[in-house]
Amino acid sequence: MHSDYEKPYMIERIVSGLTYPTMGMIGFIWLLLGLITRAKLRTFTQYHIFQSIFLSIAYVIVSILIGVLSNILSVIPLINKLTAQIIFWLNMPAIFGYSLIQACIYTVIIYLTITAFMGKYSYLPWVSDIIRQNIR
Repeated sequence: MHSDYEKPYMIERIVSGLTYPTMGMIGFIWLLLGLITRAKLRTFTQYHIFQSIFLSIAYVIVSILIGVLSNILSVIPLINKLTAQIIFWLNMPAIFGYSLIQACIYTVIIYLTITAFMGKYSYLPWVSDIIRQNIR
């Protein structure tokens, strides 16, 4: 994937893998430690840290926008029942007690975490392309 690809060290795999379930916090702390010690981060670690932070920010923004949109649509007389029904079906426990949305999010997080622990670059359409273009 990258021209300077080397097999990542175990600590890089661990940090890269743990940054996804913690919404980028472990990666952010690792970035701060790298800044304090003036250590150069390898592209593997940068890729996973930046991707997890980007996904976390995107998740928060999309959640806020969907919440605002559902609140606006719930005020409109004929659309409010349809909006309530769609929100109910998407948030209803379906798979092992998790809603459909939660199951999809957890599946993506597990995929990203496992690929990082394996020392591979995970790929999500659009997101990985943006991250790859911005890593030096």
